[in-house]
Amino acid sequence: MATGAFLLACVLLAGVAVAKRVVTVQSGPLIRTEGSHVTIWCNVTGYKEGVQQDFEWSMYLASAPEREIRIVSTAQSNYAFALYSQRVNTKEIFVERLSRDSAVLHITKVLGSDQGLFECYTPNTDGQYLGSYSARTNLTVIADSLTVTAPAQTLSKVEGDTLQLTCEVSRTTVHHTHLSVGWYLRSPEDAAAQPQELVTLSRDFVLRSGGPYRQRMAAGDLRLDKTSATSYRLTIHKLQPVDQGLLYCQAAEWIQDPDGNWFAMTRKQSDKTQLRIQPTDRDFSIQVSTERRSFTAGEPLELRCTIEAQNVQERFFSVSWVFSSSPVAVVGPSAVPVLGTEYIAREAAGLMTVRKESPSVHLLKLQRLRQEDSGKYICRVTEREKTPTGDFIDRSKRSRNVQISVQPLKSNMTVSLSSNSSEVQEGDGIQLTCVVQSTSSPVSVVWEWADKQATGPIQEVASVNREGTVWHSPTYRERSSYGEIRVEKVRADTFSLSIYNSLPGDEGQYRCTATEWLQIGTEPELSWEKMEDKSDTKTVTVKTVESSFMVSASSRTPSISFGDSFDLLCLVKPRHNPRVPTSVTWRFMPASPRAEVEDQNDFKDLVTFTREGTLQWGEQLLGLGTRTTVDRSHSNTNFRLSVTRAGRREAGKYQCTAVLWRRNYDNSWSRVANRTSNLLGISVLQPESKLKVQKNNQSHVYLEDNRVRINCSIASQTSQDSQHAVLWYVRRAAGSETDELLLRIERSGAFEYGAYADEEKLRLRVQAERLSPRLYVLTLNRAESSDSGTYYCLVEEWLRDPDGAWYRLSRDSSGYTQVLVRQPEARLQVEETESNVTIEESSSIRLGCSIPSQSSPDSRLSVTWYVERSEDESTEDQPSEEENKRECVFTIAHDFVFRNENCSPRDETGPNSRLQFERTNSDLYSLTIHGVRPTDAGRYYCHVEEWLLNPRKIWYRLAANNSGFTIVNVLQQESTIHSVVCSIDSLFYFVFFYPFPIFGILLIALLFVRYKSRNNTKSQEGKNGAPLLWIKEPHLSYSPTCLDPPALSLHPGSVD
Repeated sequence: MATGAFLLACVLLAGVAVAKRVVTVQSGPLIRTEGSHVTIWCNVTGYKEGVQQDFEWSMYLASAPEREIRIVSTAQSNYAFALYSQRVNTKEIFVERLSRDSAVLHITKVLGSDQGLFECYTPNTDGQYLGSYSARTNLTVIADSLTVTAPAQTLSKVEGDTLQLTCEVSRTTVHHTHLSVGWYLRSPEDAAAQPQELVTLSRDFVLRSGGPYRQRMAAGDLRLDKTSATSYRLTIHKLQPVDQGLLYCQAAEWIQDPDGNWFAMTRKQSDKTQLRIQPTDRDFSIQVSTERRSFTAGEPLELRCTIEAQNVQERFFSVSWVFSSSPVAVVGPSAVPVLGTEYIAREAAGLMTVRKESPSVHLLKLQRLRQEDSGKYICRVTEREKTPTGDFIDRSKRSRNVQISVQPLKSNMTVSLSSNSSEVQEGDGIQLTCVVQSTSSPVSVVWEWADKQATGPIQEVASVNREGTVWHSPTYRERSSYGEIRVEKVRADTFSLSIYNSLPGDEGQYRCTATEWLQIGTEPELSWEKMEDKSDTKTVTVKTVESSFMVSASSRTPSISFGDSFDLLCLVKPRHNPRVPTSVTWRFMPASPRAEVEDQNDFKDLVTFTREGTLQWGEQLLGLGTRTTVDRSHSNTNFRLSVTRAGRREAGKYQCTAVLWRRNYDNSWSRVANRTSNLLGISVLQPESKLKVQKNNQSHVYLEDNRVRINCSIASQTSQDSQHAVLWYVRRAAGSETDELLLRIERSGAFEYGAYADEEKLRLRVQAERLSPRLYVLTLNRAESSDSGTYYCLVEEWLRDPDGAWYRLSRDSSGYTQVLVRQPEARLQVEETESNVTIEESSSIRLGCSIPSQSSPDSRLSVTWYVERSEDESTEDQPSEEENKRECVFTIAHDFVFRNENCSPRDETGPNSRLQFERTNSDLYSLTIHGVRPTDAGRYYCHVEEWLLNPRKIWYRLAANNSGFTIVNVLQQESTIHSVVCSIDSLFYFVFFYPFPIFGILLIALLFVRYKSRNNTKSQEGKNGAPLLWIKEPHLSYSPTCLDPPALSLHPGSVD
């Protein structure tokens, strides 16, 4: 009991201690600037828990420290004195309750008259007074001296430029205060938005920046410099579009209260600078497009939002689809759509598609529109741009409203069937397209076939149910398994039937029957109901390839020259079809001079284009396979055979054969048709000759033993590769039609002499030269008069054909060269002076023959003296008359041999001749007659013949001439023994010559007999060395006369 009483006493004591009231107010003095917002807080403790405390504020002026001036109370609305009642009523002064036991006095605009002692009083709520119920603080109001100035201006900058702004901040307060200066950016579009802090110099002289600009300040692109005591300069490098807006400078003056907290006595802003930044082409526009705006329920809707901007791939765009202010889907930069709540199930059912078709195109597709889908659709695009600070800035734009109306469902289905062609070639494809329009419900399609007359049964080809599943009928199932028939649903309203490698049996009528289905009922009891059937028919004709299969061959150059090229073209119709390919073979039959009847077996295969498109060479190769090329067109309708540098081997007849193949659906091949083209005859002729030999007719005169040169010049030729054979001909007599072959020069340079050269022995004198490829020269050395005639050359032009064989292309002859070889001109002259000489009988007479000139220094002379005598005939028989008779006296031939025996002289010949010949110099000949007789009288003259050696070393007479007459008269003497003896030769020899030889012979015979007899008598005297007796007949030289000794001068030759 005692213990309980003690505990109760302790509790009461504790309660008394806790319940002591304490009122605290913000410590003073508080120094505030006039016009600023002043707050003074007040707290109360030690009151009875659970009771809300009231606060009453009063003040005491320094001029009347005892007089209380009530301001405001939380308990009484009319608590304020008249001095403050209006300000309280206008909420210029009010109390803000922070909690049950804490409140703050607000003076939104303090006045200078508000300076004084402020008291906070809390009425007692405990029933007794214990503790303090009020607290006081002093408020000092000073003038506001803070000024912040910056020029109001509008600046336009380009993204990336640099901006500098200056702000002047000053104050004149006497109290210790601090300043903080900062720059701020306010958006001109949203005035209610909080300004963005750029950079601030705090009261503690710490430089800080707003969140988005922190990284830019760290990079040095944002600076705040204090350039003087009152100037603060803002610098922004590399301006960005986000920097656009209203820029201003804001300064605050801070003072530290007695409780150690800093209070901003006043804040002021400078005038604003309007900054416009032109982005570097960062703008974008939006456009929403759709095919139409009015739909029927069940139809699909496609909306495309196109972003028109530069470098879309490198920018980050988010696209939001909005329908009647309700979000449909959002597609972020990652292209992952986020669907609205009402569209999640619709997208899961495949009735809605949201995707990004390209970097600039976004698609919203709604399947099976409902009436509630009518409304306005909007595309909102937001670009998120990353700033250098690492933060993101969003810019958004929205498109115009697209009004979509959805009409209730109606059955307006239409079916149209079209084909790629009403007539196709066999092997081509049949493409049937069935378009089902004006339907919003599922559709099933059935494909059917019937013959053209529709007399036979209708066969089902295939069908497509409303879910899109394809089913083939048993009749066409095998072909479809090989890919020959294909049925597909191309689009929601388009169905196609494709028959590849069409056959003649595919010809007929094709029908497309479409059935529209409507789903009725609700889940889970749903059923399909057929709404309507509609069909369309199309007739297709399959033209067999065999009926139009044609092959023709053509050539533009049926006749060509050696070395030329020719092309042969094989045209195959119809056009190439991969399912019905063609194999084409070029065939060739060489030209043959034999029978004109053509045998197909003589044709040989050259090359074959197989149906697979490969080449197969045959057994017959043109031009050894090196000059033949083949190609074909892309459509495989033109097959060309080209032969270059054609020769004789390529001449003949060509034809092409084509085989048509059909590829069956099981990939086997069937031969359909075979065609052979017309024949093409190719003639390979020798090229037209351009050979021309200069035909200048010439005439030349040469002397014997000179050199004769005749030119043969080729003016033009067919080819630079031409070679020539040259034949030289001569025509001896004028008017003769026989031309003799003198020499032939083969194209290889070999010589071949003609029969004429052998007959005339010209091999050693004729010479042929080739001075240049077009100039040939014939030379006759040591020409003779027999070489005179007409000369010309015959040129043969030879070419090599493409096979390497040489052939003669043409011949052409030159002009005629008339060659006249004549003997030297006769210039022989003999002195023709006449003289009359009278001499005595038995004396000597000298007959001279002077030759002043001769035709050639190489010529030789033959000199003959003649005498003409007068004979007296018997007057008894005939009347007297005088006849002149020529008699040869003496001759020396051109070979220096004396020929007087030819003259039949009356005198003796040999040593007893009375004639003496002399040649004292080259042009003077003389003949002396010794012992002139009366019979020697007459008229003497010399006959001179000039002889020349021809090139064949044969002498011929060039000229002849006679000297003048020398008339010789002989005076006769009387006859004596001496004269008689001397005048008669036989008597002279008998008397003076014959005795001596006879005597000598007798003496020799006597001595010989004696010698023999002595040998017989064994006489050895001769053997003992005794000299023998020799009788040597002296050499006698006789003169034809008895008076003079023989004197005979001999020129080369002898006297017979």
